[in-house]
Amino acid sequence: MYRKEDILELKKELENLEKKIKANINKSKTEIELMRNQNPTDEGDFSVLMNDTRIDDTLIGKQIKDLKEIETALKKIEDGSYGICEMCEEEIGIERLKVKPFAKFCISCREINEKENSY
Repeated sequence: MYRKEDILELKKELENLEKKIKANINKSKTEIELMRNQNPTDEGDFSVLMNDTRIDDTLIGKQIKDLKEIETALKKIEDGSYGICEMCEEEIGIERLKVKPFAKFCISCREINEKENSY
């Protein structure tokens, strides 16, 4: 069972992460829009511009995924199911949550999940 102080600390960390990611997403979208409005002068410039835009789109996608997981973790704190592994339904270790407060799996199940999804 987690201590109330730990949950409050983790909730604060999740809320801070949520704000940072939202700010990063907004900043990246603005930068992408500025890049798309540039007029490349040759094929090399165009190629660099397209590659940079593709990389930024990928990073935004990762941040959106993390943001959804953070929002889910915050909802779980509210409904009392936070910190329960989605696979084995055991408590996720507090040290793991301190490293990744939106973790969905305990260490053992995370390894199983990664192996299953790597094939």
